[in-house]
Amino acid sequence: MAGRPVTVRMARWSAEHPWRAIALWAVFVAVCFVGGNAAGLNEATSGDQAIGEAGRAGLIVDAGDFDDPAVENVLITSRGGALDAAAAKVAADDAAARLRTVTGVAEVGQPVPARDGSALLLPITMSGDPETASDRVQPLRDATATVQSAHPQLRVEQVGGPSIGQALDDTLGKDFKRAELLSLPVTLAILIIAFGALIAASVPVLLALSSVAAAMGLSTLASHLVPATDTTSPVILLIGMAVGVDYSLFYIRREREERAKGRSGLDAVEIAAETSGHAVVVSGFAVIIAMAGLLLAGDVVFSSLAVGSILVVAVAVTGSLTVLPALLARLGRWVDRPRVPLLWRLTAPRTGRHGTPRPPRLWPALLRPALRAPVATLVISVGLLLALAAPALGMKLKFPGMEDLPRTTPAMQAYDRLTAAFPSTGTNHVVAVRAPAEQADRVRSALTDLATRAAGDPLFAPTEADGPKIRVSADRRVSVLDVATPYASRDDRSVRSLEELRSDLVPAELRGIPGIEYAVGGSVADSEDYAQHVRDKLPLVMGFVLVLTFLVMVLTFRSVVVAASSIVLNLLSAGAAYGLLVLVFQGDWAEGVLGFTSMGAIVSWLPLFLFVVLFGLSMDYHVFVVSRIREGIRAGMPNRDAVSYGITSSAGVVTSAAIVMVGVFSIFATLSTIDMKQLGIGLAAAILLDATIIRGVVLPSLMTMLGDANWWAPRFLRQRPAPAPADPPAPAPELVPVP
Repeated sequence: MAGRPVTVRMARWSAEHPWRAIALWAVFVAVCFVGGNAAGLNEATSGDQAIGEAGRAGLIVDAGDFDDPAVENVLITSRGGALDAAAAKVAADDAAARLRTVTGVAEVGQPVPARDGSALLLPITMSGDPETASDRVQPLRDATATVQSAHPQLRVEQVGGPSIGQALDDTLGKDFKRAELLSLPVTLAILIIAFGALIAASVPVLLALSSVAAAMGLSTLASHLVPATDTTSPVILLIGMAVGVDYSLFYIRREREERAKGRSGLDAVEIAAETSGHAVVVSGFAVIIAMAGLLLAGDVVFSSLAVGSILVVAVAVTGSLTVLPALLARLGRWVDRPRVPLLWRLTAPRTGRHGTPRPPRLWPALLRPALRAPVATLVISVGLLLALAAPALGMKLKFPGMEDLPRTTPAMQAYDRLTAAFPSTGTNHVVAVRAPAEQADRVRSALTDLATRAAGDPLFAPTEADGPKIRVSADRRVSVLDVATPYASRDDRSVRSLEELRSDLVPAELRGIPGIEYAVGGSVADSEDYAQHVRDKLPLVMGFVLVLTFLVMVLTFRSVVVAASSIVLNLLSAGAAYGLLVLVFQGDWAEGVLGFTSMGAIVSWLPLFLFVVLFGLSMDYHVFVVSRIREGIRAGMPNRDAVSYGITSSAGVVTSAAIVMVGVFSIFATLSTIDMKQLGIGLAAAILLDATIIRGVVLPSLMTMLGDANWWAPRFLRQRPAPAPADPPAPAPELVPVP
């Protein structure tokens, strides 16, 4: 026993002491979860998230310590035709009187008419912490609704950061609640179809959920080393459910397969640990390596995602090696109860001659082209994937702007009317300046000249009647000017206006002032700088992931060729997913189908995140399938038979795992925001391509074509042949397509 792999020893101990293993796992999960909550979450600050020149501008503004209260607006417009100025003034006075009595209102300003007379704007300054303004804005909205009722001939709306934030929180909260409510039953339903038994379907869900709970607590503790962001918890849930279900599927299917051969429960668990358990460990390392690549991005958002993902994968691997064998040993044949009659007959493990698992007849038929004509099949399939990947060469990266948020809420509809009547309230560039206090007057004069020059350029919005608004800090060291553009934040003209500010207007006015430091930020700058940041870091992250994954695969399979082909196939899968994203989201043909408005670009953070997630999750399938092929080789099968055995014997579990992931990821495509739609479609499409074309066509044709060369390695990597597994698979006629 001492010479057996550690996965086998751990599984054996857990299977022999199931109640201890289950109790230890329950204690581990509880300690992690409770300990994390007790420690509290350390969230990333704006300084932690500063990227590029836009980030420097934000830091300069923060250094000014400005009193920056939350601001709302009451917008008064006509329901049709020209606005009655007198009626609008009466409504504005009514709104001002009512709002001054509302708790949370610090000041009500004077009504401001639009230049074209189409609207009247009443500014409102809120008291209290601006960060919590969205939670306190409802009384103001109620007062505005009362004004609307009193003046039905006009359109009286409230719009501003807090009200938009509240509306979006409500919309997105409903979205995510729906996604959470759907994801669990969808996963469970797919697993019931895959196993044909309720208990077997429930075990992977329980392991995944407990892994997520433990990882949530651990990530809270880790946030004191790497600050957490809002995206950390959703990603832990997403990755944890994916790998937790996958690892359990691999393990349970193999254990059931061995029991179907007549083995005892303990022996079946041990063999599952030696085969599927080993594959789980390798694929877990591959996912962890891929996620660790995000740490090289130098970005707190990606770093927090990396830490959360690494923790949940490590916990899921640990659970699959400890508590899962204990559960299977304790349940025994009860794992196949209660059975769903029709589904059980379709999914129950079946064996053919020689004790080999008998796959559905579909898979030998699908494999026939790859095994009979591997070169032609490889060329055609790879050609199709490359054609699908080609549009990725034209990928554009941008942050979603206000114009990309759902227009289903009254607040966003009011925002559109606000920016149409008052262009300077829309997209703004922020010119942030830090200089010695004695230079404050010179800085103000330069910024005034800058605003005047910009106002004469069609790329910028005209200045307000009362002149440019320049904020100066109490110590006179920091000055800030907002320069508006009348175009949407992702409009190319907004980008050109940013470039003109940075390359010409700002340097021309501010250069030469002693001790000055300046930067141009704002929503457009955030988008452009982050996109460039991703473009700069993507090669570094990809290189790290590719090199380390290659080394792990070489050491696992003792084959340079298998490792190299693994890398190439995963790159093909990721490239095809990128190309599909560009085809769907950079054009407008799919808008009606998926319910979005094209932003003509891919969300800036998506390519980097998508690459590491896809590369990691794809390795789950690849390691599992290639491990089964290697079993056939070690059992003495010819290469062609081993490829057929490996693909067909793993087809059920790979297909089931892929359907679970595609089902869950597709739910994200139903959410309202464009970034979640792109994430859901990208992940679902890539997993589907990977589990079908890559594993079912490209991989078998490549390995059949290479033959014995698949297992070539330099002499120093070779090892003595491992003993064949007990009751090794033998070539079964039903596994090999008949020529």
